[in-house]
Amino acid sequence: MAIDFSNRVSAGSRVVMQRLPMNPMDRSTIVTLIPKIITELKPTLFPGRFIIPAAKSGDYELYIVEPTSYFIPSINERQPPTEVQINSVMLAESIVKDYCIGIVECNMSDKMPGIFFIPGEWNRKTILTYTDPSGKTFQTILEETKQKQKNWYMALVQSADVLWARSGGNPKTISDDSRLAAEVLQLKDKPWMQDFITVSLINCKSCGELVNPTYPVCKHCHAILDAKKAKELDIQFAVVK
Repeated sequence: MAIDFSNRVSAGSRVVMQRLPMNPMDRSTIVTLIPKIITELKPTLFPGRFIIPAAKSGDYELYIVEPTSYFIPSINERQPPTEVQINSVMLAESIVKDYCIGIVECNMSDKMPGIFFIPGEWNRKTILTYTDPSGKTFQTILEETKQKQKNWYMALVQSADVLWARSGGNPKTISDDSRLAAEVLQLKDKPWMQDFITVSLINCKSCGELVNPTYPVCKHCHAILDAKKAKELDIQFAVVK
């Protein structure tokens, strides 16, 4: 069965899928204080790729979430799959929780990455007027989130100190998040921060993960970051035929 995400309903012997109209008012806003790009992939959803921009130091960024869908295959192969829509609130909550849950030293309470969502579509001007159902203003929520992220950073640094001591100074035991935490907290005198200070990591333009800019290829998604440098180093890339 061939599936084509287009506006057509049928095309000969092919079954073509047409998305149902979305509620234009169904929007939510993710607020992030995290100083790196977050890429969340949800393969069962369409669309299922969400790239949240990095926040500048001491500031925040906004990301608007729209409804998405998943599809249940039809028993009759001549019928298109059944679309099930996911509203923006459920999706935004899923993006935030899926990113945070499982991260080292995150307890989803008073120690966690600085990210949350607000129902509705907001910009940097209108969001300042937001008040949640309990009466908390946006500024209050923002300050609480900053403290939670600071607590998480401090826990990451303490954990890195323990791992560094136990491993006899093995740099591979220190996560990028721990190094980022030490940088934000201005704890650059940590022995495990020396390599990080020598070469500051940057975000890969393709996948958003932190990478060493002195290397021309991303270690995560293998995108070519510097074609000129790759050529100078005579790096050979596999060709798929």
